[in-house]
Amino acid sequence: MKFSYKRYGTVLRPVIPLKLKHGGAEIGYHVLVDSGADLCIFDAEIGQAIGINVTAGKPRQVFGVGGKSSIYYLHQVTIEVGGWSHQIEAGFMPNVAGRVMQYGLVGQKGFFNLFTVKFDLMKEEVELKPIPGALQ
Repeated sequence: MKFSYKRYGTVLRPVIPLKLKHGGAEIGYHVLVDSGADLCIFDAEIGQAIGINVTAGKPRQVFGVGGKSSIYYLHQVTIEVGGWSHQIEAGFMPNVAGRVMQYGLVGQKGFFNLFTVKFDLMKEEVELKPIPGALQ
């Protein structure tokens, strides 16, 4: 499945839509496909919207560019991308992409272990292929 890059001002980014599910609730959300992210991290407000008590999860610390640290909380959720779904452990953090960019991140654990990802900046698209046996 292929997704077009999204433009943010003058910058193109591989931001794609997905669904996050927890219990009987689900919400549509956009995420940056980030090969440098260790795991998937979503905004705390999105977690709350699907019924997660975010701060009740396992607290962990992440370091970003410039060495700034932030706390996130791990929870089990289901992601659905292009009709494919899988339960993953993901982090939830307040203002994950700041107030300017309203999207989360999908990274190595919970996304790249499920899909082969091809970035094509010239075509302004990202292509995902499910890894056989990885998805439900």
